[in-house]
Amino acid sequence: MRHIDEYRDKDLIRKLSDLIKRVSNLDYTFMEVCGGHTAAIHRFGIPSLLPENIRLISGPGCPVCVTHNSFIDKAITYSKMDDIIVTTFGDLLRVPGTGSSLEKEKAMGADIRIVFSGPEALDIAKSNSDKKVIFLGIGFETTAPGIAVTIKEVEKAGTENFYLLSAHKVMPPAMEVIIKEGVKLNGFICPGHVAAITGSEYFNFISTKYNIGCVITGFEPVDILHSIYMLVNQVNSSSPKTEIQYSRAVSKGGNVIAQKNMNDIFIPCNEYWRGFGEIASSGLKLRREYERFDAGKMMPIKVNFQEDNELCICGDILRGLKTPHECSLFATACVPENPVGACMVSIEGACNTFYKYRVNE
Repeated sequence: MRHIDEYRDKDLIRKLSDLIKRVSNLDYTFMEVCGGHTAAIHRFGIPSLLPENIRLISGPGCPVCVTHNSFIDKAITYSKMDDIIVTTFGDLLRVPGTGSSLEKEKAMGADIRIVFSGPEALDIAKSNSDKKVIFLGIGFETTAPGIAVTIKEVEKAGTENFYLLSAHKVMPPAMEVIIKEGVKLNGFICPGHVAAITGSEYFNFISTKYNIGCVITGFEPVDILHSIYMLVNQVNSSSPKTEIQYSRAVSKGGNVIAQKNMNDIFIPCNEYWRGFGEIASSGLKLRREYERFDAGKMMPIKVNFQEDNELCICGDILRGLKTPHECSLFATACVPENPVGACMVSIEGACNTFYKYRVNE
């Protein structure tokens, strides 16, 4: 396996930058649809290495950012019940819901526990048999297989007090919505972690149906520059296709074991996305034979949620329509220590990244 330093080699980075500048004779707009790519692009100063006629815009690749207010409000409602422990990944804690957040509820005494995995939440359920333990499942195709395996372990162990509140999502339907909305794009920098599970063929429809190229990309500066060079060549030759730059982790067919686990436990469903509304077949819910672990089914509740602060443009940022600098709240009323919108909360959120690296656009 190659050492990470090879993908940060300054001479290679310079050569790729020069090569991109030599072949870029048109105007290009590429969207990265992974929050990890957004962070890496600005951490490594990739825009400064590109010609002015190449524009990079962020998409809906931050799972925390696209988690809808209604999901947060449901989690908060459950957390207020005496017999429930809510377990969650830490980056969801500070996402604002309607009037509160899990962090605020935890500070007021709600039993909300940060975990790093589904099995850790399962251990909490085993140790607290007198409580109902709800795990907040968020993430894209990358995290869903792990949660699927957890559900299998729950069933195997006979644990009766573990429940999943799923906000798992799949990426292609949101990408298709962006295309149909008319956002001007010449190509997608596609998520390497997602494609490691799904395989590159998962994204083929984008080039065949919409004539927009895709390159599955790694997260180091050489990876990102190489993928941009590949996309530029696709545009120049009018030959959009799905290519793999991140070949050390991604194949055409993907991880078939992870796919099987995910498909054993989940089926597609309509899901709400922050900034998008409901997108058909963009979510994952438990199959009927596993519905006894579904918190929403077994403990139904209704919440009266509200959309984001009307001054917050997080939704437009997630759809590639605006940048953080176009928000009147950015870096003033909305900062990482006091986020108004979800895009400022997560380390993969565009606003958080722009603030952290002081991106000037």
